[in-house]
Amino acid sequence: MGKSGKRNSSVSRTTKETDIQLKLALDGAGKVRVDSGVPFLDHMLTLFAVHGFFDLDVTGKGDVLVDDHHTVEDIGICLGQAFMSALGDKGGISRYGSCLLPMDETLVRIVVDVSNRPFLHFDVTILDQKIGTFDTALAKEFLRAFSQHAGITLHVDLVHGENSHHIVEAVFKGLGRAMRQAVKVDAAVHGTLSSKGCL
Repeated sequence: MGKSGKRNSSVSRTTKETDIQLKLALDGAGKVRVDSGVPFLDHMLTLFAVHGFFDLDVTGKGDVLVDDHHTVEDIGICLGQAFMSALGDKGGISRYGSCLLPMDETLVRIVVDVSNRPFLHFDVTILDQKIGTFDTALAKEFLRAFSQHAGITLHVDLVHGENSHHIVEAVFKGLGRAMRQAVKVDAAVHGTLSSKGCL
């Protein structure tokens, strides 16, 4: 949480492979400006932020002439770090979130625990290796990086679906909605929602 009491954060990550700048406001209106150099990822991050009502600003430069992998993974890292920072001690939040989200023939289930125990379960079969120029295996890499650096337990399951674009899009929309639930401030929660007194 920022010094102003607002749940905002900024993250920068510069390596020999990427240069990422990311700003996040948890209590936003779904305002998005994304230019990652990976157009399909831009589309997915836009869906995530709009359906989660997060304000998100991302600029990224990476070695996309080699592969999109480094850019996608590093933006996942930065987004996770931004959530971690914006949530502070995680006091007062609902902690858990879930979403069963349809998109045409596709149905996905996303379940989140802001637990400080990073874990990704990903049971999603995507038949196509590419959506346009985007390597569909990178969806899992993004989610792994995000969950690790946000400190969340994340379960992603494909209930059914065939169209690869629909499947990945439903995952990102569902993740936005589940994260929105999980980070929502709940007046009934005093401190962290844990019988141990901490996460």
